[in-house]
Amino acid sequence: MLDEILIAGFGGQGIMLMGKLLACGAIYEGLEVTFYPSYGPEMRGGTANCTVVISDNRIGSPVRKFFTCLMAMNQASVDRFTGSVKPGGVIIHNDAAIGSHPGGEDLRFINIPANQIATDMENIQVANMVAMGGLIHVLNTVSLDSLTNGLARVLPKHRHNLIPLNEKAVIKGIEAVEKGSDSRELR
Repeated sequence: MLDEILIAGFGGQGIMLMGKLLACGAIYEGLEVTFYPSYGPEMRGGTANCTVVISDNRIGSPVRKFFTCLMAMNQASVDRFTGSVKPGGVIIHNDAAIGSHPGGEDLRFINIPANQIATDMENIQVANMVAMGGLIHVLNTVSLDSLTNGLARVLPKHRHNLIPLNEKAVIKGIEAVEKGSDSRELR
């Protein structure tokens, strides 16, 4: 088993938190994992992405040119990284931030209304956790328990009061994908 995931968006969307949390969840599953962050020059509003590689075998390098999955939180990430997704791969994206899909060879697109769900929860900052729920449901590599157990490890102590809200957001993301939030294949 080998999952090569690129998580991308703007700085301030919690992209690095998503990557760290996914990596931590994979560790709780007893899997091999690497986390490789990449920041633009700005902390907020600039580009941010990270690569998470999960495997049941040793991982030689965290650096990847092509990915099995792209989690895109904005249109710029879809535009920039769709060509880096391997044929047969999946692109999960925050549908409120995505206007169009570039063509792709044998790619599966899954829309998840992360911003809308987070707004309905009265906290737009959990949009990343809604997206994370959709991601773990699609990957089926990291369990909900492993992911939510990782929250206490990756969130700073002064944010631990937000763990229940983040857990709820992850569950809502799973439910959104289970309900079939507009999944389609492009060929």
